[in-house]
Amino acid sequence: MTAPFIADAETLAKAQPSRPRPTLRVLTCGSVDDGKSTLVGRLLYERQLIFDDQLAALRSDSLRHGTLGEEIDFALLVDGLEAEREQGITIDVAYRYFSTPARSFILADAPGHEQYTRNMATGASNAELAILLVDARKGLLTQTRRHATIASLLGVRHIVLAVNKMDLVDYDEAVFERIVGEFESVAASLAFRSVEAIPISARDGDNVVADSANMPWRDGPSLLTYLENADVETDGGDAPLRLPVQWVNRRSDAFRGFAGAIASGRLQVGDEIVAAASGRKTTIARIVAMGGDLFSAAAPDSVMVTFADEIDASRGDVLCHPTNRPNVADQFAAHLIWMSDESLLPGRSYLMKINGRSLAASVTDIKHKLDVDTGAKSAAKTLSLNEIGFCNVATAAPVAFDSYDENRTTGAFILIDRFSNATAAAGIIAFPLRRATNIHLQEQSVSKATRARLKHQTPAVLWFTGLSGAGKSTIANLVESKLVERHAHTLMLDGDNVRHGLNKDLGFTEADRVENIRRVGEVAKLMVDAGLIVLCAFISPFRAERRMVRTLVGEQEFIEIFIDAPLDVCKERDPKGLYKRALAGEIKNFTGVDQPYEAPEFPELKVSSAERSAEAIADQIIAYLEANGMLGV
Repeated sequence: MTAPFIADAETLAKAQPSRPRPTLRVLTCGSVDDGKSTLVGRLLYERQLIFDDQLAALRSDSLRHGTLGEEIDFALLVDGLEAEREQGITIDVAYRYFSTPARSFILADAPGHEQYTRNMATGASNAELAILLVDARKGLLTQTRRHATIASLLGVRHIVLAVNKMDLVDYDEAVFERIVGEFESVAASLAFRSVEAIPISARDGDNVVADSANMPWRDGPSLLTYLENADVETDGGDAPLRLPVQWVNRRSDAFRGFAGAIASGRLQVGDEIVAAASGRKTTIARIVAMGGDLFSAAAPDSVMVTFADEIDASRGDVLCHPTNRPNVADQFAAHLIWMSDESLLPGRSYLMKINGRSLAASVTDIKHKLDVDTGAKSAAKTLSLNEIGFCNVATAAPVAFDSYDENRTTGAFILIDRFSNATAAAGIIAFPLRRATNIHLQEQSVSKATRARLKHQTPAVLWFTGLSGAGKSTIANLVESKLVERHAHTLMLDGDNVRHGLNKDLGFTEADRVENIRRVGEVAKLMVDAGLIVLCAFISPFRAERRMVRTLVGEQEFIEIFIDAPLDVCKERDPKGLYKRALAGEIKNFTGVDQPYEAPEFPELKVSSAERSAEAIADQIIAYLEANGMLGV
């Protein structure tokens, strides 16, 4: 990061280019009520970019919703949502396009409230320069530091520190210098290439478009002058070719086109290219665009290409030149900005979307989380809403990617909660984990089908879930005995038993419970591959982990059996005395007492152990297996 640079206004004016500079993507960010929307509105007003009818509506809205009496409240120009106007805060990201004789701008006004940090991250992901506003009365706040950190992580390399509301501190230079000094300490650990500090009053227009007479001690450009001359040009067109495939068009047997937006680089007809996942090479036969065929194309064009040869490429693959390929791996390190009210649980299966592809992924380890106030890194077992962590991530299959520093498109991903379908995190890839590159699946000559045929049965996982005391282990034991009587080959995994060996290092926190079921799922999969019928008796309180095991072994090989018993009945039975101890506070994180149980929504079997005997339930399960042809194959 360079030290803050304050250029002379006359020097900047002389440096004005003879032709307009490239469009600048700008983000306004900072803590709530620091004046972001007011600044945007003032910019548009001063440049006479508000139509008369818009101005009339703004005056009317200012009287109805504004906070400045009869004066124009410029914040209302971009706070378009009714909820925003009523609360006086920005909720969504408001985009505005405007231009001056020197330059065109796409400006994203991001919300400052902590609850909407995810919206700020969305705006930062496309920005080249950020205007970070600070209320001169309050100085740097936690959310100010968080926004600076997120902007840096998401590739914003140029920042304007706009110290706003200088009119409310009597335009005191000492206040401005103190805030600038504090921000220099914050920015020292971030990846900004340039920082420009400008004292402003967005409400009154001081140093926004023209120099302010109220701050004669300021020797530098106004905000708009600086933005018009900011040099943030990138080498996107000269970067390595990256074309993520978003759609495969097979409109006929004779045509197969691969469509997507070029993330970086350029290509032309006749170029040799590689599908990163398979490593297969071919050449570009055609480049098809909306207006017809092209000879060449470059980022950020959206095109469809056809190949000279039939090669294996599909949605989510990345096309590149053979001499400069992306990483292809199933493990990598990444920064995560956690956006969900539900905390991150390492080992839990999430849905990852990356480069047009969707697949299962999990966080295998949290290396550290970041304290945005101090910049310190600390150990963590989970991430909560708006926390930032550096993690190891594993995907269900290898994916093509670059580090985010090299390519903001192919180095980014999101994680989605598989139960709620809500976005859980934004991910920024740092580097692949090379430790797995020499590990390959060993092809085996004896298949699962062969092992099952020798045993005359259909291998499967019978997953018994329910509250403690519902009767899972008792019923599973009876089922296994009845299966053995029918000469079935079985294995039983019980919650207590595996904690004496395989999982003896795990406790009962949510994170440990997730890891417990993940390990059991992996063992169950190996046993199914051996051709066995595996009986698993586990409370397994979370739907996400039960779904993860189902996905791991396969839909047709997973039978979820919900042993349903009311909590009061389980407490009354209390065969191990655990409820009594939990209610007395001797056991923490006990399901049904101080930890929730998520009942299955669509189990293959639901039985009531409060209404029927264990023997009758076991017979019902055996009948189900026989009816579905799983015995005596």
